[in-house]
Amino acid sequence: MNGSLPDIDPFGQGLKKMDSRNMPQWDDWQWQMQNRIRDIDRLPFKWMDPDQRHRLKSVCQTFPMAITPYYLSLINPENPEDPLMRQVLPSVQEMTHSEHSLSDPLNEDANSPVRGLTHRYPDRALFILTNACAVYCRHCTRKRKWSEGWDILPPEEVEGALNYIRHHPEIRDVLISGGDPLLLPLSFLASVLKEVRSIPHVEIIRIGSRIPVVLPQRIDPLLLEVLDKNGPIWLNTQFNHPNEITEASAKACDLLLRKGIPVSNQTVLLRGINDRPEIIKALNEKLLRIKVRPYYLFQCDPVTGTEHFRTSIWTGVDIIEHLRGHTSGLAIPHFVVDLPGGGGKVPIIPDYMMHQSGNEITFRNYEGKYFVHNEPKEPAS
Repeated sequence: MNGSLPDIDPFGQGLKKMDSRNMPQWDDWQWQMQNRIRDIDRLPFKWMDPDQRHRLKSVCQTFPMAITPYYLSLINPENPEDPLMRQVLPSVQEMTHSEHSLSDPLNEDANSPVRGLTHRYPDRALFILTNACAVYCRHCTRKRKWSEGWDILPPEEVEGALNYIRHHPEIRDVLISGGDPLLLPLSFLASVLKEVRSIPHVEIIRIGSRIPVVLPQRIDPLLLEVLDKNGPIWLNTQFNHPNEITEASAKACDLLLRKGIPVSNQTVLLRGINDRPEIIKALNEKLLRIKVRPYYLFQCDPVTGTEHFRTSIWTGVDIIEHLRGHTSGLAIPHFVVDLPGGGGKVPIIPDYMMHQSGNEITFRNYEGKYFVHNEPKEPAS
């Protein structure tokens, strides 16, 4: 085979049957990247008529498309509402903008003292090394970066960001993100990790990556060696639906864990994809089975081109309400809103403390029953 995706109707049977058993390149992450689906006409969705394809091509001129063959194989091509497809397929709704939509809703650029670094919280810094991604998630917070083409922070700007961290001893936690930093050349990634690790006051290095979900083949021995040499490293990924947890993604997470790299999950709450309690419950229980901690449930940011994905805050509160008491506490994430304008993350939880009278506080439990808790009396002075 020539390394290209076959021109047969590989999707009529579903790409699910195309794996390493009959396609030796399938487990080669570079082959996956080289054969990403970038053209609407290569999509296997028979329900999509020529007019729909034409309109989606227009969307791609503003917000391009990229889907790895692996991730496409998880999509049901017969279902126009497939929850994984909706995360990666362009939509004409992306061109309808709310008056409240923003290209940079979290004000990252305004909080960047040097290019590539955002310093919002006192002890944490966000280090953006690239805008390259294996898959373009349609709900992406940094959708504004797509039009710039693939970009890697040049050496002089990497050094500028490192110098900023070196001269700010209050920074103890550096989150390396993108794009996806796990797509960077290994020598470059290793060099940056080594430099960050050498800064005495940096205690924690985190990596934000969706690679375990959309390109698990990338988690290979060479990458694991680089991460292992520069630990301790924590990895935050983004599983949004139970269908994304596969044998391949579970293996990728397991390989990371066996190198001492804890994996946490940060789900984005998405309308029509995972905005029901039973979906989030199934997702988080499945995550625990592959030893991944459900960490955050994020309210979808008001990014230009993502209004159709956004739910009300109360949808997220209702989900947490239906999880509490009905599944393990380990399966209950923090529901948070990252406030527009750079206000930072704030947690939101259902209200269980109903009222207080003197030393008595009345609580509501997960069943809706009421219980009185007696506060200790203040000792006499």
